[in-house]
Amino acid sequence: MFAPPAAEEAWTAASWPVDEPAAPPRAMPGFAEAANHVAEFLARPIATAPPPSADAGATAADPPSLPFPSTGPHGHRARLREKLIGRGAEALADYELLEMLLFFVQPRGDTKPLAKAIINHFGSFAAVLAASQRDLFAAPGLGMHGVAAIKLVQAAALRLARAEVLSRPVLSNWDRLMDYLNAILARERVEQFRVLFLDNRNHLLADEVQARGTVNHTPVYPREVVKRALELHASALILVHNHPSGDPTPSPEDVEMTNEVREAARILSITLHDHVIVGNGRWLSLRREGLL
Repeated sequence: MFAPPAAEEAWTAASWPVDEPAAPPRAMPGFAEAANHVAEFLARPIATAPPPSADAGATAADPPSLPFPSTGPHGHRARLREKLIGRGAEALADYELLEMLLFFVQPRGDTKPLAKAIINHFGSFAAVLAASQRDLFAAPGLGMHGVAAIKLVQAAALRLARAEVLSRPVLSNWDRLMDYLNAILARERVEQFRVLFLDNRNHLLADEVQARGTVNHTPVYPREVVKRALELHASALILVHNHPSGDPTPSPEDVEMTNEVREAARILSITLHDHVIVGNGRWLSLRREGLL
């Protein structure tokens, strides 16, 4: 039952202290400030995405339905992928190829500065792929995952080149053989002596490193070359080594060693087809020079 008004007034008056006035209601701390911030935000004009920059690699206008489609590394990554698929790898600059490779290493962020820095450090994209693991680890910014990705691409490229050499007789596929030898030797910093062992149809049986040396000398033992040819049942040989100086001109020692291998192989009816010296982007055939 509700109390009559007079009794309610009496209880209310008795409940308050006679010497203190009633405190007014208090507002929530910070509420007014938050309300002002919200009002200011809603009053701002809606920002629009800036148009794609001319050097961003875009090939088509971004879909207008996407918010901010052209900003940030993720939009740039999408444009590079579209450029690769739509126009082919030839449309990409060297740094863009490395930049895209680093996408798989760094899921977030802009990889363009790192890609350009790495190419500047080594001189070219090809030099990056051919660089030793030690040199790659010494380059700032790569780390284990970056080095592994680069060496994986190099290994894939070399296996593709080698498969093309294996598919046809070596002597009738000379240009591709030179491409393969340049890929594996042109940027080596020390001399490396390799032997291509061929069957009686001149198909490649094996490509093996016989020795590694210094920047200007590799010890070669003709008896070891011939011994390995017998083990593989090879009928012919092509000798290959590199000159880290970049100049493929043969030294007198190169010519002398070639003749020693030829004589050792001839005794066992094994033919020495040629001795190729690989420089930096250049190569020389001793047979074509009349030195074999």
